[in-house]
Amino acid sequence: AQQPGTPLSDQEYHQFFKFLRITIQATTACHLRELYGCKNSLIERLDEYENHGVIPPGPICSELPGNPFFHNFCTFSLYRCIMKKYFLKV
Repeated sequence: AQQPGTPLSDQEYHQFFKFLRITIQATTACHLRELYGCKNSLIERLDEYENHGVIPPGPICSELPGNPFFHNFCTFSLYRCIMKKYFLKV
């Protein structure tokens, strides 16, 4: 079992995004995040699932080259949505 608050493994990410692979589904999830924010219960559940049950409080460092810093997980997730980098990890 993974430690709560840690990112998913590559295999877990594959499973996590499996239902989001079709662009329309990923776009829908991102629109929900944009419309309702990170405090929406569905979005919170997705974020918790992605991080083994605990949403990291921040700051968040990602695999992005250059400027990998985000103030919190919500900002990081919104960035992924905007840039369509759904598999970008922290």
